[in-house]
Amino acid sequence: MLRRRLSASAAAAGICLAFGPGNALAQHDRDPEHKLVLEIGPAGEWPLGGGPSNFGGMFAVEVTPIENWLELEFGVTALGRAGKSELSADLLFKKPFRISPTFEFMIGAGPSLTQTLNGPEKGIQVSAEFALDFMFWPTKDVGWFVEPTWSIAPRTGEQSIGVSVGILIGFH
Repeated sequence: MLRRRLSASAAAAGICLAFGPGNALAQHDRDPEHKLVLEIGPAGEWPLGGGPSNFGGMFAVEVTPIENWLELEFGVTALGRAGKSELSADLLFKKPFRISPTFEFMIGAGPSLTQTLNGPEKGIQVSAEFALDFMFWPTKDVGWFVEPTWSIAPRTGEQSIGVSVGILIGFH
């Protein structure tokens, strides 16, 4: 009985490896991975403790130091609302997962530094940021992305969620 279960499990694993996401990975590996990806688009942030939303734009550069294992994203976001504007920079360490030749998912975390430029909370705040990154590549070097984030400032405990969407431009 145990031997049949092991054989069935081995057969199922073999089928998954032959026809599953690994096969898509092998097909995509024929195309060179992007060495540099630019992300440009609108962004929004919503404080979880209450308060008004912030909206603006973002720009990020993503590099791949270890293919299929590590991607680094350096991003800058400018957000504002009536009476307050802020500029933030982050460095996210992301683990990529290629789901298909045209779809990539990443999970990442890293530090974020925010400078409030005016308003009552003027100053600098350091926080930890966690992100999910959904990247769609309908063409070889141009695509689009959706990146939801959650951040927390360890010193104050303030939390917020955010999202950015936009265009991807890949360079080999």
